[in-house]
Amino acid sequence: MTKPVTALHFPPLEALSDETRAYFDKCEEKLGLVPNVLRAYAFDENKLRAFTQMYNDLMLSDSGLSKLEREMIAVVVSSINHCFYCLTAHGAAVRQLSGDPVLGELMVMNYRAAKLEPRQKAMLDFAVKLTETPAKIEESDRRALREAGFSEHDIWDIAAVASFFNMSNRMAAAVDMHPNEEYHGMAREPASD
Repeated sequence: MTKPVTALHFPPLEALSDETRAYFDKCEEKLGLVPNVLRAYAFDENKLRAFTQMYNDLMLSDSGLSKLEREMIAVVVSSINHCFYCLTAHGAAVRQLSGDPVLGELMVMNYRAAKLEPRQKAMLDFAVKLTETPAKIEESDRRALREAGFSEHDIWDIAAVASFFNMSNRMAAAVDMHPNEEYHGMAREPASD
């Protein structure tokens, strides 16, 4: 028996629009699965579209941040918030993008123990502070990012990704969202040379 996606009880998803069915088919083709977060939002296709548009803009569009760096932010924020769904899904993405299963685990447990570039550490320190004590963000925090080589646009992107995952973590906790089982085993072997 498959686990429910959330603890909320919505009617079965029988009448998805052609657009949503096509989007889910594309997920199956590219990822080999439809992420449960999308299934969770699909009870209201307007909410699903809003979520996916914001996610795709933040995580997939052109940015001074690499896809790996954006996934690292997602994992570190989710670690602070103890979000099982996002730690599982985005921890798998860090493992896949880096080719390093150890880095994926370090991002989940304690990014400070990882051998990161100073730029990445500054980025993650900012994301943690924004998550834990947002009212204490000061100009010195933005200056530290500039000194690490981030542009004004990059600083916006760091803040936006961290903020998005703070929201997503809270939604996942509120509805007891369960990650896809497949994420647990993804990219556990080191990348071959």
